[in-house]
Amino acid sequence: MGDSATITTPAAKPVANSITTADIRTAFSLGVRDFKSAPAYGLFFGVFYAGAGWLIIALLLLLDINYYVWPMATGFAMVAPFVAAGLYDVSRRLERDEPLSWNAVLTSVRTGGGHSLGWMVLVTTFAYIIWLDIAIALYVIFYGLEPLSFSNLVVAIFTTPKGMAFFLLGNLLGAVLGTAVFSISAISFPLLFDRDVDFVTAMITSVKLVTGSPKPMLMWCLIITALLGVSLVTVFVGLLVVLPILGHSTWHLYRRGVRFDDAA
Repeated sequence: MGDSATITTPAAKPVANSITTADIRTAFSLGVRDFKSAPAYGLFFGVFYAGAGWLIIALLLLLDINYYVWPMATGFAMVAPFVAAGLYDVSRRLERDEPLSWNAVLTSVRTGGGHSLGWMVLVTTFAYIIWLDIAIALYVIFYGLEPLSFSNLVVAIFTTPKGMAFFLLGNLLGAVLGTAVFSISAISFPLLFDRDVDFVTAMITSVKLVTGSPKPMLMWCLIITALLGVSLVTVFVGLLVVLPILGHSTWHLYRRGVRFDDAA
């Protein structure tokens, strides 16, 4: 008899569960717990993320590109799930009662997810660039090529009909794009970080979770929006706490929202 064929075990595939608002509350509660359990790690990534935001805004103001400040600040959240990769590892280690160390966590940030996570970062970064292009196009439509100072732009937005229309339309388009990005990335990053799946499968699983449990995921989206709103009002200072809480919570949402079945 000839050599027998090699038999391989099919990899487990991710399947979106049906979740409830109770799952959202539990995931958020566990996220707060993880932050309290390992605050140094959360604050480290929070400072890194907020610091990047401060640097970007400072450069825009220094270069007098004032019309980019608001879209940069509001769209900055699109890359937050990648920055939170280290927080996923912290939550996973706490979940497994494994020891925490800076070397282990930072190594996981560098190596976790492989190429698939890199592709996911590329997708969200591309969406961020699209948002910036939309913002600049709207500015040109409403105000032409003459740049307004930051203070004059703020005054125009809140005291003139044209400024208010510019602000509302911009935020409406941003909300549409943000919803699309939220749908494909709600649990994609922790899934890619935790399992060897391709980024397309991760995005599809995320979309299925959002569309399969619309009310709970809308609740989660509103929580994210509210906390990021606080961060904007505080000029990113709130991110020192908001980023780690949302990062840890996203891990626990992923754990409740996704199961793994053997491929047929």
